[in-house]
Amino acid sequence: MTADALPYLDAAAVTRLLAPAAAVEALAEVLREGLDPETCPARSAVPVPAGELLLMPAASGSWAGVKIAGVAPGNAALGLPRITGSYLLLDGATLRPRALLDGAALTALRTPAVSALAIRHLTARERPLDVVLFGSGPQAYGHVDALLAVRKLASVTVVGRDRGRAEGLAAYARGTGVPEARTGTAEAVAGADLVVCCTTARRPLFDGRLVGPGAVVVAVGSHEPDARETDTALVRRSEVWVEARTAALREAGDLLIPEAEGAIGPGHLTGTLADLVRGPGLPVPGHAPRLFKSVGMAWQDLAVAVAVHRAATG
Repeated sequence: MTADALPYLDAAAVTRLLAPAAAVEALAEVLREGLDPETCPARSAVPVPAGELLLMPAASGSWAGVKIAGVAPGNAALGLPRITGSYLLLDGATLRPRALLDGAALTALRTPAVSALAIRHLTARERPLDVVLFGSGPQAYGHVDALLAVRKLASVTVVGRDRGRAEGLAAYARGTGVPEARTGTAEAVAGADLVVCCTTARRPLFDGRLVGPGAVVVAVGSHEPDARETDTALVRRSEVWVEARTAALREAGDLLIPEAEGAIGPGHLTGTLADLVRGPGLPVPGHAPRLFKSVGMAWQDLAVAVAVHRAATG
């Protein structure tokens, strides 16, 4: 296969070919089939003048692939996306290239799908959820769509630094059929069933003592050991679920900072996403909040990229 013949799936194609619900199911399927996230290769991060290059390889079954992502904080001032990159999908047996996908669109699809898969198992389905959503960028929009794929939403309160962008996201949520969607402040977490954090913050976004018993908090914005979106108070009082113990204890500042403070130990982790998918199911949330901390892993990109490719090739 020549380079010219390699199929390219651009951002529009990735979004069109795979709905959020299908992305959630693609992740669940590979976990049910026995993939072990604990053995997934670690992410490589290389500092460059514009920001950071991330290299994320994975192989599973008859497929392999690698994402090269760029994180360029200065792009916002230029009107460009903060996350860039490409995904090279390979045949697992021969490692011959099969397709090239837009990496930013793939990330925007798979990260909310990971959150939604966890939320499907961590929340009760009996009634619609009141959601507080921190962030107003592409990941925030993706999370609205992914949440609606797994749960009914009673309300969405958007908390963002840019009021105009936050109001835009609230309007988008109303357009999807959410009965109530508005902007608000961090104190709104006190009345939330679900809190979703998808920001570039490096310090806690809210007071974890305000989160109610039985509420679920999902934090996806950081994969750096010295950055976090949630505080020590929340982590200490919560059940903590992660994608993989190895990745979380290597990259999740939300957990590593409280551990360095002596507030928790490695044994504080309750379980993993694979435990949730393969397990018998959890009881209705009780007196402790449930925190799902995601750092993003290469196996997730591979699972969703394969699903997109299959949809493209029929």
